[in-house]
Amino acid sequence: MEIDFGGVVKEYAVDRAASLCREAGIEHGLVNLGGDIKIIGPHDDGSPWRIAIRHPRISGSILQTLLLHSGALASSGDYERCITVDGVRYGHVLNPKTGWPVNFMAAVSVIGEFCVVAGSASTIGMLKGEEGPQWLNELGLPHLWVNVQRESGGSLLEAAG
Repeated sequence: MEIDFGGVVKEYAVDRAASLCREAGIEHGLVNLGGDIKIIGPHDDGSPWRIAIRHPRISGSILQTLLLHSGALASSGDYERCITVDGVRYGHVLNPKTGWPVNFMAAVSVIGEFCVVAGSASTIGMLKGEEGPQWLNELGLPHLWVNVQRESGGSLLEAAG
């Protein structure tokens, strides 16, 4: 087993790379490191970036497509880095109280001004388990979640619905 700070460091790197691009005069683009995304600016014609959020349980399926002009998007889930043993999926997000992988949320995506904020919120939403949806609602950032029973919710679904 290996424990690292990859999530937080990667999200910081996304924000920093976007900042460096802006300092270099880049006005249109996005930085994407493993699905953690920071928008530098919309397309040069002013149109938004189309960003798809993958369904954590249906291979090749899109859960939601977002149109973003600015901000950052980060997702946490149990479907990219995981193992399945005897039909049970064990993801890489570990509950620090038990040492076991989280087992209620399958995926959480959050939009924020900075990727490090969105990423922290998505991971905390995963760690909150059954309390995650309420915590995310109270946080007030646009979000989307799917639990292991394939139930979904969040302000991004409500806005699209």
